[in-house]
Amino acid sequence: MPSRTHRYHAELDWEGNTGQGTAGYAVYGRAFRARIAGKPDLCGSADAVFLGDAGRHNPEDLLLVALSACHMLTYLALCARAGIRVLDYRDRPDAVLAFDATGIGAFREATLRPQVTIDAGGRLAQAQRLHEEAHGACFIARSCAFPVGQLADVREAAGADA
Repeated sequence: MPSRTHRYHAELDWEGNTGQGTAGYAVYGRAFRARIAGKPDLCGSADAVFLGDAGRHNPEDLLLVALSACHMLTYLALCARAGIRVLDYRDRPDAVLAFDATGIGAFREATLRPQVTIDAGGRLAQAQRLHEEAHGACFIARSCAFPVGQLADVREAAGADA
């Protein structure tokens, strides 16, 4: 039993009724709007391969961004607590969605590729290890039913502290 919990709330409204509802697979729009109190609305759609709007975020994109952002925020917190100064952080994650013989899809894996620059303080090995700790503590990765890998690359900034 968890010793503490946090609850999250959102509103999601379908915006794709073109007048016929879901009378046919190809006749309805996939657009949606997600609202979270106090935050800008998020306009989304299905992926373009599922007849969505390629110009909007799709749930698959958002899951990947959630994984990447959770890892980053966890890592930054661990570095701050350890006294390691992160100067730059970038990630180029990817994920694989695969379909089984019945046509049902599921993510099979995701890989994060954080590239981190820390100040020149000789703590490169510790900074690299903190990625493993962050990986194990990331709420989103821990909630996924597929493997999430991370291939972190931590470098020290060239020259003096930035």
